[in-house]
Amino acid sequence: MVAEEVKPETTEAAAPTAAPASEPATETKSATIPEPDPTKRYFWGTGRRKTAIARVRIRPGDGKFEVNKRPLEKFFTEEKDRQDVVAPLKSTNTFGKVDVFVNVSGGGITGQAGAIVLGVARALKEANPQYDDVLRDGGFLTRDSRMKERKKYGRRGARRSFQFSKR
Repeated sequence: MVAEEVKPETTEAAAPTAAPASEPATETKSATIPEPDPTKRYFWGTGRRKTAIARVRIRPGDGKFEVNKRPLEKFFTEEKDRQDVVAPLKSTNTFGKVDVFVNVSGGGITGQAGAIVLGVARALKEANPQYDDVLRDGGFLTRDSRMKERKKYGRRGARRSFQFSKR
């Protein structure tokens, strides 16, 4: 029992010394977005989800977010979709520091939001490769490969059969 009591005390004593060492690491990960090359005006990222395709451009700015030339609040009426779209920016502490311009087509509202998330994450990674670990840990750089299953012949849908009549 004595050894068990000593063990938590040593881990508690080691924890405060480890915490300040991790704080500077987060400061380096929250580095700002550099200015793009003079030949390029934006950092680009492409995102896909189901049948939706989003082309995302970001540049250093004051936090403007436009989707199909409309403000984010006008395009996405659901709060859940708005939170999903800005999640990569908040995880990298760049929300309000970059301008985001998105052209999205195809799919539905939720599919378009998922495509924008992937596009924004890829553009942030292109702008600053230090964001890779943060974005990957948040799951923003993973393409969701789930698609609608195709309709099969001899059936009403992908799996649904026609109604069977015994008589």
